[in-house]
Amino acid sequence: MSRSEKLLQRLLARPKDFTWDELVTIMRKLGYDEISGAGSRKKFVNEKGDVISLHRPHPGKILKRYMLDLVIDHLKEKGKI
Repeated sequence: MSRSEKLLQRLLARPKDFTWDELVTIMRKLGYDEISGAGSRKKFVNEKGDVISLHRPHPGKILKRYMLDLVIDHLKEKGKI
């Protein structure tokens, strides 16, 4: 199993310590680019124009549970996972 597959499995397990950097790595691997928004608002956009918008966590880098759920639901809806 590759590193990206392991990271995807980790995302799907919804761990309490999943970081923003791990999310960016997965999203890039799935064809999404990170776009800066206003303040801590970030968007991930793919070649089809699918967008997922999140707040980058701060001051820490740990994602909240609802953020993991949003990402997983979006990726499932778009057939990426």
